[in-house]
Amino acid sequence: MKTNTDPLKIKEILTRGVEKIYPNFELLEKKLLSGERLKIYCGFDPSSSSLHVGNMVILKKLRQFQSLGHEVIMLIGDFTGMIGDPTDKKAVRKKLTRKMVLENSKNYKKLASKIIKFKGSNPAQILYNSKWLDSLTFYKLIELASNFTVQQMIVRDMFQERIRKKKPIFLHEFLYPLAQAYDSVAMNIDLEVGGKDQIFNMLCGSGLMKVLKNKKKFILATKLLVDPLGKKMGKTEGNVVNMNDKPEEIFGKVMSWPDNIITIAFEVCTNLSLKEIDKISNQIKIKKINPRDAKARLAKEIVAVCYNKKTAERAEKNFEEVFKKKKVPQKISEFKIKESFLKIIDLLPKIKIASSKSEAKRLILQGGVKINGEVQKDWRKKIKIKKGLIVQLGKRKFIKIEH
Repeated sequence: MKTNTDPLKIKEILTRGVEKIYPNFELLEKKLLSGERLKIYCGFDPSSSSLHVGNMVILKKLRQFQSLGHEVIMLIGDFTGMIGDPTDKKAVRKKLTRKMVLENSKNYKKLASKIIKFKGSNPAQILYNSKWLDSLTFYKLIELASNFTVQQMIVRDMFQERIRKKKPIFLHEFLYPLAQAYDSVAMNIDLEVGGKDQIFNMLCGSGLMKVLKNKKKFILATKLLVDPLGKKMGKTEGNVVNMNDKPEEIFGKVMSWPDNIITIAFEVCTNLSLKEIDKISNQIKIKKINPRDAKARLAKEIVAVCYNKKTAERAEKNFEEVFKKKKVPQKISEFKIKESFLKIIDLLPKIKIASSKSEAKRLILQGGVKINGEVQKDWRKKIKIKKGLIVQLGKRKFIKIEH
């Protein structure tokens, strides 16, 4: 298949949302300009049941390469997902079973198809790394492990922190980068795409490719969507925006993001041109537009990627109704309750607004719970259950009681 070698498109792919390229920008640019069709992949470990906005950053980069005619692979880490990537983790990950990771990943293709194409003239492939990692013998594992040193692994920040705090480091955690590295060898990859937090693992793959195949593997590390403290907007930090969240929920979550990530979020999560993004950024700086209005535009663009433009417009309208006009949204979740009376501390966990009685008490004491628009201050209060009762948590969560 012939590839597109338009210099301007290639330059944008290699700069927009990009943190670092290995071995360097110039060599990869030259490779793409030559017209050679590259095999490009990114791995997704199914540690949760949904892809999230952080994954969108990578998927959009894969889509850009796909649009130029390159071969794109979405790799599901049904093997590596059982080990768990130790990157940035202050404690060992909970181990998952094969059944759990396959269950988690069952909707990944459907969600990814909102961005990359699995049909048409240049369809993306979806592969599972258990295909080659399951069959590795102990002999082969030792042979592969001989290409890495303990020093390479132990100097990583999260392991050094665990050593200082006398927390355990398990041997299988050292094997994760090796397993990911072997993915590149097994698929004979030309370019791996991943977030900048994956640079160590991706470089391990480059080293193994050089040793086993005498081949140069390029790496493109993307910028991360991070909060003001440098923490990723993802499932580990508890601020995740899932691609299969309800449109109104996605919109509301994006509106709660700090103002200082608006520009980077536009760059990595939307299809707006860089020229338009620069214009929005400059208008915020000179106070020509309110950051809140820019975030509303951002939220609308992200919902449109996850769903469509019409749904994004409805989500925006719903947000305006709830937040500006203080109205209850038109569509809210309903929960049927048989009891005639319930203590509020029992009601909140029952309708899934709180995970436990202790959390319910905390939310009430913080003033975050309303019933029919009235702030609840007494966690001992008994509530009369009747049809149409509206329980609200914060500004975004509403539950209608059916009796």
